[in-house]
Amino acid sequence: MARSPLTLAALATAAVPGLDVTHASRLSSSRGRDVDAAVLTSRDGRHLVIRVPRTEPGEAEQSADLVALRALSDGVRSRLPFAVPRLVGQTPVGGTRAIVHEFVDGDPVALEAITPGLASSIGRAIAAVHALPTSVVSDAGLPHLRAIDVMRESLATLDRASETGLVPAGLLRRWELASEDQSLWQFTPTVINGGLSAGSFLSIGETVTGVLGWSRLQIADPARDLFWLLGSADAAVPESAFEAYHEARGIHDRELARRAVFAAELEVARWLLHGTTSQSTEITDDAVEMLHALLDRVHRDMTNPLTMEQDRPASLTDAHDLAELGAPDSVRLMPASAALASASPVSASPVSPVWAGSAASVGSGGSPASPGSSGSAATPPTPPTPRD
Repeated sequence: MARSPLTLAALATAAVPGLDVTHASRLSSSRGRDVDAAVLTSRDGRHLVIRVPRTEPGEAEQSADLVALRALSDGVRSRLPFAVPRLVGQTPVGGTRAIVHEFVDGDPVALEAITPGLASSIGRAIAAVHALPTSVVSDAGLPHLRAIDVMRESLATLDRASETGLVPAGLLRRWELASEDQSLWQFTPTVINGGLSAGSFLSIGETVTGVLGWSRLQIADPARDLFWLLGSADAAVPESAFEAYHEARGIHDRELARRAVFAAELEVARWLLHGTTSQSTEITDDAVEMLHALLDRVHRDMTNPLTMEQDRPASLTDAHDLAELGAPDSVRLMPASAALASASPVSASPVSPVWAGSAASVGSGGSPASPGSSGSAATPPTPPTPRD
């Protein structure tokens, strides 16, 4: 049974000495079965959030989130143009613990509601994370993946997906060519959040005010934090985000867009693997349907390979096609659709299949779960609700 706001408020007073709670309300956007959460108002005017895991995955994510938040010192946070939840206190609760942190102001972002202006702010926010010193992650003992590690992880996912016998041969060949294209993997790993989706962001107007969910903080491929933007129904959204990102970084990664495509397409394979591993016919059938939809799109537009075999890369100009198979908002990082765009200059970014994420809890500090391949720091996806 879910804990009531009053029960959570009592736990908060145990976690934070001297805390006097005057109001408590359930955090309706919290993680359902994974966590109990409430927004609290104290007598001195502070707004806090308390979270108590209800499941083992929820507890594991909370523990990882705490490690990451401790790594984000005041000096690190001063480099970010947005707020990050700050831990206030914690207390044991049965076999787990209650965590209290500051409330981060802003409205949860939904993918379909992102405007080009907000997308630019999101691009700059992601760029700020990627510009952090790698020592922030390495000093905390968090994962550090080299470019070759990212490539090997992709190959492992590809091999496992191939073994299911459910991936169309055309897609396997497409992904194999991408894996073998050495130019695709010539990038400098950066600090990444590792689990971003639309619901990771809070905003006021068209400005990002906070980023939630840091449990997968690591050093890895920056494309991992950007591919989800390709699911917007508005082509200007990913274009604005990628443009703002490159401008803020001041470093143009020529293959960033292609890797975003590849990462997004492999998420469909990971969704398939989650279905077969969990023996869920519903998830497996859903993933197979998405794979065949992706294959159809690839066949309809042969001018947009993932490799450098052809002269021009894909662009973001047809990104609205990605929303045609959109998943419901209740699904976290569930594969939503697949598409390729028309050719464009090298400086442009491509489109790809992507996942519609739910709005993360306001001030929850949690991040949407994402499918992870073997050996990945990411956790398996939460099984989705059926699509209409």
